[in-house]
Formats: sequence, structure tokens, C-alpha cells
Amino acid sequence: MTRGVSLYRWDELPLDKVTEMVARKAIVGARQSLVQSYLKAGALVPLHSHTNEQMIYVLQGALNVQVAGDVATVREGEVLVVPAGAAHQAEALDDTFVMVWG
Repeated sequence: MTRGVSLYRWDELPLDKVTEMVARKAIVGARQSLVQSYLKAGALVPLHSHTNEQMIYVLQGALNVQVAGDVATVREGEVLVVPAGAAHQAEALDDTFVMVWG
């Protein structure tokens, strides 16, 4: 491959158990990351922010995401764009599988 190019296979990446309710697989680049997250129903991702914009794509299940005080319910097939620097948190309404990049 060309220098600086990396190829990953999701099924070969380790599953990182963040809590009893949240697990993830991550690909981290120099300026962006792409993460598969698995959240059990009721899982809460605490309030946090990022220096870059973040996109949350719900592949299965649903999340309530609070961004700067507003709440959006994001369901299967939907993408939520979180602006750079915006404080946000999420709660899984069901067992949920998401892709997050930014």
C-alpha cells in the first residue's frame, strides 16, 4: 500500500469494553476517528465535547442525544451531526449499534 495508507477489518479489531453497558471498536487516524459502539438499553454516555464535529449514525436501535440542552431522538437509519465543541450526552433507548466518526 501507499505510504501513510492503512487498511482495517472490523472483525479483526479488539472489542474495548468501556463499561458493563458500552463496548466499542475504534480506528483512530491523525485527525479523525471512526468508532463502532454497542450500547445496551439504558446505557448513558456522559456529557462531553470534542474539538471536531462528530456524526452519529444509528445502525440499530435508538438513542436520545442531548446537544447543548436540546434533545434529539436518533433512530435506525438516521445520522445526527454534533457541532465541534458542543457538549453532548447520549442514552440508549434500546440495545443500540452506532457508527460515530469525526
